[in-house]
Amino acid sequence: MVERPAERYGLIHELLAAGGGGFNAIYLCHVAGVSRSGYYRWLSCAPARAQREKADYEQHLLIKDIFEKKNRSAGWRVIKMNLERQAVIMNHKKIRRLMKKYSLITRIRRRNPYKWLAKATQEHTTAPNVLQRRFDQGTPYKAFSTDITYLYDGRGQRSYLSIIKDLASGEIVAHCVSASLGMDLALNVLTQTVTRIGRKKLKGALIHSDQGFHYTHPIYIKRLAELGITQSMSRKGNCLDNAPVESFFGHMKDELDITYCASLDQVKAAIDEYIHNYNHHRYQWERKKMAPVEYRSHLLAG
Repeated sequence: MVERPAERYGLIHELLAAGGGGFNAIYLCHVAGVSRSGYYRWLSCAPARAQREKADYEQHLLIKDIFEKKNRSAGWRVIKMNLERQAVIMNHKKIRRLMKKYSLITRIRRRNPYKWLAKATQEHTTAPNVLQRRFDQGTPYKAFSTDITYLYDGRGQRSYLSIIKDLASGEIVAHCVSASLGMDLALNVLTQTVTRIGRKKLKGALIHSDQGFHYTHPIYIKRLAELGITQSMSRKGNCLDNAPVESFFGHMKDELDITYCASLDQVKAAIDEYIHNYNHHRYQWERKKMAPVEYRSHLLAG
């Protein structure tokens, strides 16, 4: 059903352009329930409408380019921030309108219902939730979040990814990819973090995780104690307590395609590239529209 007057004017114009079927504009306007003056006014504005349509199309191409590069998972905030990095200022209402007009529908990220959970053995111990969802940290290298996830490559093989994320800047400060789920996954990223940031700076810092067996293992607990790092854990079965890492993994799985990978080395290379781009080029609305590394420098300079 054609409801809007502009759409009715368009149909009248198409009929008249095709000969009108023996009817004139006066009769067609009467049948369509619109005024003749309104039709002619609409007709006189055709050049301006064409100009607006051309501008919409050209601007939508800028949006579409970012949308496609983000694997069709970018919302208006991500698009607006990336446009500003290209010196293109566009109102968020226009971005939303053009996305709707040209059917650039953002994919909705769904939780993975099959996330692997390990039961702790009797020798494993948990830590209290010291972080208490205080994710909005103001100083880099003082509070971290860590977790492990998995991805399937083109062979159907599972690879495991362990990361440590700085809660202040959002930067992924360390990551490790492995074909096995051994303790090295958790210990290697910890070693990387110490090597990169320095043992002295990490003393007194906090690291938050879930209650997975890596983090409740005596070896891991002992290593944190040696480094002077406070351990914090989510409540059992409450993934929101570790939301920053869960969010990163969710976006990564939406945006990173490793189905072309035919070896673990290719998987590692793809993840390395993704994390580099995330740290240096993933502009974040809540971090002054800066990428994590840029925001970290901003915080340290302040």
